[in-house]
Amino acid sequence: MNFLKGINNYRRVLMRGITRNLADSTIPPRRPNVKIDIKKVLICRPNHRLGNLLLITPLLQEVSALIPHCKIDLFVKGNLAPILFRNYEDIDSIIQLPRKPFQHLIEYVLSWILIKRQQYDIVINVEKSSSSGKLAVQFANSKYKFFGDVAQGAPSRDHVHNAKYPVYALRNYLSKLGISKKDRPIPSLDLKLTPLEISDGKKILRELVKNDNKTICLFTYATGDKCYPASWWENFLQRLKNQYPRFNIIEVLPIQNLSNLSFKAPTFYSKDVRQIGSLIANTDVFIGADSGIMHLASAVKTPTVGLFSVTDEQTYGPYDNNSVAINTNISNTEICIGVLNRILLDDLIYETDSKHHFQHTD
Repeated sequence: MNFLKGINNYRRVLMRGITRNLADSTIPPRRPNVKIDIKKVLICRPNHRLGNLLLITPLLQEVSALIPHCKIDLFVKGNLAPILFRNYEDIDSIIQLPRKPFQHLIEYVLSWILIKRQQYDIVINVEKSSSSGKLAVQFANSKYKFFGDVAQGAPSRDHVHNAKYPVYALRNYLSKLGISKKDRPIPSLDLKLTPLEISDGKKILRELVKNDNKTICLFTYATGDKCYPASWWENFLQRLKNQYPRFNIIEVLPIQNLSNLSFKAPTFYSKDVRQIGSLIANTDVFIGADSGIMHLASAVKTPTVGLFSVTDEQTYGPYDNNSVAINTNISNTEICIGVLNRILLDDLIYETDSKHHFQHTD
């Protein structure tokens, strides 16, 4: 295990060295008044994590809007992408790197060969700091290559957000090719649940709570230091019960089937991320720390309260649909309750209150 970990670390260092100078996107000369014809697009995000994959859904929507009727290939890692992007009609194929390359070396090499065999009109790297993403752009056959250069003209707050930055950067690049539209809002994260999936989620929720009252959905798990201790969540649960006695409170459990509430609220467990999303879509607010499930809640259009104590809320916070990112290092439980009151009781879209020290990202 330590040997494989050492090899993977060496691979990362090697990749960074190889791709250090791959930062200049290619814009070949074009004749004036000649329309650029883009039909085949490759989007590179070789990452397997739920949150990182969901964060590219705004870019997928933007590509489809700016380049109608194009066919999109995705270069990703792991087996989750086909599930998440099932209902994105413009996606033609998904090329999947194995999560553990050195344990599946043949599959790893074949995935790289697949992108080399295709001829693309444009290749896009999503994450500007991704060595594998930049190398994939360099390796692929394409006239136009976008490495994820710095976006220009983006509002300063939006500029740093991991879902919004690639959209602004791509808009800037495509404008140099004569492809642009009037400024419009950055798309939201979107799992693209079907009406049937939403209906099934409603049935699951109804069986769980046995009533039609509004429902607060909690997710008490996160990786590493992002995870709040059980004592924090138990105190928070009691505060929610006191504040909203007529509301249902449920907990979605992580893949590890753990509860930081000691199972003191009705729980839902599933390994199917679309089923989890369909349940959350039928709740009235989601509360959880920065995690893939937090981004899933945002992607099913549920008002999402993201709790941040380690990672940067400006970079990863939920946005749109009355969602809020709260930095708990400078906010307390009462601030959280004030945010929830506006979402659950007033049902209003509101602006940042600087006195309360939370980041509103709608």
